[in-house]
Amino acid sequence: MSLDVSPALLEQAERGEVDEAAFVDCVRNSLPYAWEMISSLVAQLKVDGGEFADNQTPPPDEQARGQLLRALASDAIRGALQRHFGVRLAFQNCHRVAVFPLDASSDDRLARFTSIRGQLLNQSPELRDC
Repeated sequence: MSLDVSPALLEQAERGEVDEAAFVDCVRNSLPYAWEMISSLVAQLKVDGGEFADNQTPPPDEQARGQLLRALASDAIRGALQRHFGVRLAFQNCHRVAVFPLDASSDDRLARFTSIRGQLLNQSPELRDC
C-alpha cells in the first residue's frame, strides 16, 4: 500500500528536507483507517489514563488491514506518528495496535507487550490468516 503523495510533497522530498507536518498530513490522508485507529487509541489513553491503550478488534477488510501494516511497518511513518501524537506505538499482529505514554511509567508494560511471550500469548487460530 503506497502513500498518496502530492506533487508538492514529492518536489519537497526531491529538493531535500521534508516538512514533517506535511508528511503527517500525507499519512493522515493516505491511511485514514490507520490514522483513526491510532488517534482513537491516543484519545482513549488520555481519557482513561493507565499504562497503555490497545485495539483488539480486527480491521473490517483487507484494505484497512493493509493500512495498519503500512503505518506500523514503515520506520518513517511510525516514527512520524509517534512524534506527532507524543506516544510510543507497539504492534503485535494484524490489528493489535497499542499506544504507550512516552514517560518511563509504562516501560515494564511495553516490554511485556512487545516480548516474545506476549507475542505467543496473543496468538489464536482465528488470527492465522491476518
